[in-house]
Amino acid sequence: MKHVNLGSSGLRVSRLVLGCMSYGEPGLGGHGWSLNEEASRPFFREAVEAGITTFDTANVYSLGSSEEITGRLLREFTTRDQVIIATKLAMPMGPGPNDRGLSRGAILTQIDASLKRLGTDYVDLYQIHRFDQKTPIEETMEALHDVVRAGKVRYLGASSMWAWQFAAMQHAAELNGWTPFVSMQDQYSLIMREEEREMHPFCLDSGVGVLTWSPLARGRLAREYGVQTERYELDAVGQKLYQQAEDADRRIFDAVGAIAAERGATRSQVALAWQFAKPAVSAPIIGATKPGHLADALAALDLQLTSDEVARLEAPYTPRLPEAFA
Repeated sequence: MKHVNLGSSGLRVSRLVLGCMSYGEPGLGGHGWSLNEEASRPFFREAVEAGITTFDTANVYSLGSSEEITGRLLREFTTRDQVIIATKLAMPMGPGPNDRGLSRGAILTQIDASLKRLGTDYVDLYQIHRFDQKTPIEETMEALHDVVRAGKVRYLGASSMWAWQFAAMQHAAELNGWTPFVSMQDQYSLIMREEEREMHPFCLDSGVGVLTWSPLARGRLAREYGVQTERYELDAVGQKLYQQAEDADRRIFDAVGAIAAERGATRSQVALAWQFAKPAVSAPIIGATKPGHLADALAALDLQLTSDEVARLEAPYTPRLPEAFA
């Protein structure tokens, strides 16, 4: 397994990150497709044996049970010092007005709850799941700095937001001597490339690593255009994504299929290999819920696309509105 520094930080992450949103008690938090602990076990074992060291979850995934399963299975198959655990906060964890967001109270409450569920004393990478427009940036950044100073968190990361919002948060940290973010986790795939306009250039310029979510566009890029899976029927969020540019997307899917056939590779391997060709991307976050998913993704590490192939994949793309910022 290849490992890279996350941006200009000293944190080393595996070139593939296992996304743990699919592991949790089925039905909790609207994740009807998630796998329970017993069904999740083979994927953690395979990931650890393949050398994947970085695992990404969130407090809201299956309302905390993803963190519980992630923590237990990592303890079963490896040791704490050999893995990077990333989790997130900001999304609603209860009905109350203070059960969400990035206030000082929410941050101090949610980090302790995540540590308890994960069964660990610290989180390697603590990420804000979204920007909180109701809380002053300075309050958020100071509270995040405090949990780092307390030893509960080692590095900070952020996720999908406008580039100006991310820049403002980084500026607040710099002005006050607080801990800055070392990573940005954003939606990025062959059919959603809007982060190339502002966010990725900013991250490259400022030494911030990028972890991409939905690099296969919720699995769409692994199949022919328009083919849906059982998960699609259970994924209310996923049904709202990737609906903006059908004609362009169809041509992108055709290019993925053509290059896959020419290379003797799978569609998902081509789509992931394209990610590895992008200088801003530290690692894509991959999902695995069926036998062969992990092996397929691992094979993409050895597939190096030519500049002509990259151009063929990118040529049909048309601008669209960014998604999932709310």
